[in-house]
Amino acid sequence: MDPLYVFVGSYAEPDGSGLYAYRWNEDELSLDLLAEADGLKNPTFLNIDPAGSFVYAISEGKSPEGGKTGAAVSFRFDPLDNSLERLSEAATTDGPTCHIQRDPDSRHLVVVSYHGGMVGLMELDADGKIGPRLDQQQHEGHSVNEERQDRPHPHSSQFSPDGRYVFVQDLGLDLIRTYAVEEGALKPVRDNDIHAGAGPRHLAFHPDGHIAYVINEVDSTVSVLEYDAETGGLTELHYLPTLPEGYEGENTCAEIAVSSDGRFVYGSNRGHDSIVVYEGSDEGRRLEPVQHIHTEGEHPRHFALTPDGNWLFAANKDTNNIALFRVDRQSGKLQYTDRSFEVSQPVCVMPFNL
Repeated sequence: MDPLYVFVGSYAEPDGSGLYAYRWNEDELSLDLLAEADGLKNPTFLNIDPAGSFVYAISEGKSPEGGKTGAAVSFRFDPLDNSLERLSEAATTDGPTCHIQRDPDSRHLVVVSYHGGMVGLMELDADGKIGPRLDQQQHEGHSVNEERQDRPHPHSSQFSPDGRYVFVQDLGLDLIRTYAVEEGALKPVRDNDIHAGAGPRHLAFHPDGHIAYVINEVDSTVSVLEYDAETGGLTELHYLPTLPEGYEGENTCAEIAVSSDGRFVYGSNRGHDSIVVYEGSDEGRRLEPVQHIHTEGEHPRHFALTPDGNWLFAANKDTNNIALFRVDRQSGKLQYTDRSFEVSQPVCVMPFNL
């Protein structure tokens, strides 16, 4: 069995560690620290290219005027000596970034700026080095929530299963914008509306590729979307709550994931501090909640399933811990293992095999 590694990104100052590499020890149910990297300002989201052992992290830079700008940094991870070699750093968008994505061919990086309302396209070399910015798109407009949606807030990007399109989830506009990457530029293809006040944040595809799910931060819902591979369109079929009936406290949503067999969908609640588990039917078009389980910490901004689908790591930012859950592959339900790993302000956890 190929060894499993887990990378974690966190809130951090440049003089402290913000990027951590671990090896997963399934026999001991432990994360063994292998390497860490400093010199990054808030490397809060990562992307891993297992084929090249490359790690891409966002960071914050400063403009000549002193404002925050976006940056991306690449590393090579060597599993033979458990080292992280810093390869390159490049400026990304004119505003600070919150998410980084790599295209299926590892030729480009896409970054989004929540506060700047921007999407950036970066060139990527075969040796893992980040090249210059090729394009930047500025979103415009607002939606119905005056406090959260007074301007655009792109929160993530996700490539289509065939790599033809990249979808940018804009929390501030209640839409998912479809782009095509053509001749080194982001070409807007169409806007896909999500119900008013939703605040779409992160997107995940069903493994069959015909259905996608977006978790909506503002109104704590998950929308089921039908994907048209010819047009790049996403049509909202319906949406359902992430919270149990009767809960009246404050909450915002964060991450979403789909099991490798497409039978189950998982989403995180911050406030309720839980993972909601849905079981799918009708080839993924219908979801039914089957569990809400506490994340054994506060503010689960991110979580991830292991590639074999047997485990889930939940990153709880406000309690500085990553909680480990066992996945029942038949029911999709989670069980806490009594294992929690201390990490300073973890907000991205990425398991992968080499």
